[in-house]
Amino acid sequence: MAVLVGKKAPKFSAPAVVNGGEVVQGFSLDQFIGKNEVILFFYPKDFTFVCPSELHAFQEKIAEFEKRGVKLVACSTDTEESHWGWLQMEKKNGGIKGITYPIIADTNKTISDAYDVLLGEYTYDEEGSLVATNTMIAYRGLFLIDKKGIVRHQLVNDLPLGRNVDEAIRMVDALQFNEENGEVCPANWTKGAEGMKASHYGVAAYLASH
Repeated sequence: MAVLVGKKAPKFSAPAVVNGGEVVQGFSLDQFIGKNEVILFFYPKDFTFVCPSELHAFQEKIAEFEKRGVKLVACSTDTEESHWGWLQMEKKNGGIKGITYPIIADTNKTISDAYDVLLGEYTYDEEGSLVATNTMIAYRGLFLIDKKGIVRHQLVNDLPLGRNVDEAIRMVDALQFNEENGEVCPANWTKGAEGMKASHYGVAAYLASH
């Protein structure tokens, strides 16, 4: 599993469904550079069970992300047509109607591969094309990307393990607190709590002794 923290978030351009039903081509995170942090999260598959619970959970807290200036973006390996169809289904019927943030269609699996959350047996042929031996879907990956396009936090869960949306908000708060105050956040830090002054001398001394 690749560690992307501290690195530029992989770029991509792909179809997406936005505003709950509008299909757009060439969706990219570049539009948020210099403006917004982004929570990009991958989920395995449309029309399943755990996945809609996560998508609705993020939607329920979208106001919390928006007031922090954070954009939510979802992604799976399903097609944009599949996303659109699922968005038309009522929640009580297992659908995701009411979701307003973008859902990317990673149909060729290259985005999931770039973020190293792609499940399945695959390789590349001599022409650089991805060749699969079985069905490939994404793990439950989540990436917090700052305004410079740098990944600052990543989390990858196995398929049966749903994520905690409040923890994603806590990580946003920690990042923004650090950037605004220059202080670091200790274990279990929450918004409103005190931070800690980072000791550059102490870090340098530790590194020199190891």
